[in-house]
Amino acid sequence: MKEVPEEIIAGRLAALNRSRFRAKFALSGKDRDYIAGRGLATIRQHAFEFVRARVAPAQPENDGRQTPMRGHPVFIAQHATATCCRGCIQKWHQFPRGRALGEKQLEFIVALIMGWIVRQLDEN
Repeated sequence: MKEVPEEIIAGRLAALNRSRFRAKFALSGKDRDYIAGRGLATIRQHAFEFVRARVAPAQPENDGRQTPMRGHPVFIAQHATATCCRGCIQKWHQFPRGRALGEKQLEFIVALIMGWIVRQLDEN
């Protein structure tokens, strides 16, 4: 699959960071330790699994409440990147509700999540 260009990820993250709600999210020490212990490749795989199961279906179960606010670094990143539910995905990324996400859309969402995580790790 074609990689999402860094300038697209950077631009979207900059826009999200202008939202007071989205900008308040940050990785905790526990989240950073979890990532350090498992590696970014594993975290990326977790991101794919969570997004595919929780938000990719056309009608996700418990939409709007399916992504916890803590418990895994990917969950935090999903809230920071507005990829936590189909409403946020539609509002911020223009992927319409009622249609399953395609592979390119999944790839974009995971690239955005991982871009946010990497930037968080680079801050310290």
